[in-house]
Amino acid sequence: MIKTKNDLKEYMEADRLALGCKRKKPRPFTDESLRFEIALRKYEYALNQKDSLFIKLLRAYRLFVFHRLSVKLGVSVPPNVCGKGLAAVHYTGIVINRKAKIGENLRIQSGCVVGAKGGREEAPVLGSNVYLGSGCKVLGDIYIADGVKIGANAVVLKSIEEPGSVWAGVPAKKIK
Repeated sequence: MIKTKNDLKEYMEADRLALGCKRKKPRPFTDESLRFEIALRKYEYALNQKDSLFIKLLRAYRLFVFHRLSVKLGVSVPPNVCGKGLAAVHYTGIVINRKAKIGENLRIQSGCVVGAKGGREEAPVLGSNVYLGSGCKVLGDIYIADGVKIGANAVVLKSIEEPGSVWAGVPAKKIK
């Protein structure tokens, strides 16, 4: 969780490196993923500050920028869910439940869903260094271990306890 300016800088730097951006700031008409992640982190920082008039105004502005980019890019990533090193490489259609807990260095492709199942509120818990291929679905009250790779269009409905394994298919099965 981002509570201080140092935390904010650390998270934004980890996100930039995870995306493979060599520049310190995003380019004017490209780097939408980095621009979105910066907006997300700055909104998280504003949310986690104690209330004051200035913070309330800052929070409203950061919410506006974050929401505008979320709608423009088709991404639904709630604040305070993802650890540092988030890499939303191809951003369109990414949906993450607000109750999910995600570790560091998540690499997520377009069309992925990390969410609840069957009208329940419980959402997945993902470890660190997890890769989610294009169009995969991770649903329900499950746990995904560190270093797991989930292939394109896979549907994961059960916990994956083995670190570093590779899963694919519908429903997902271990392939490596």
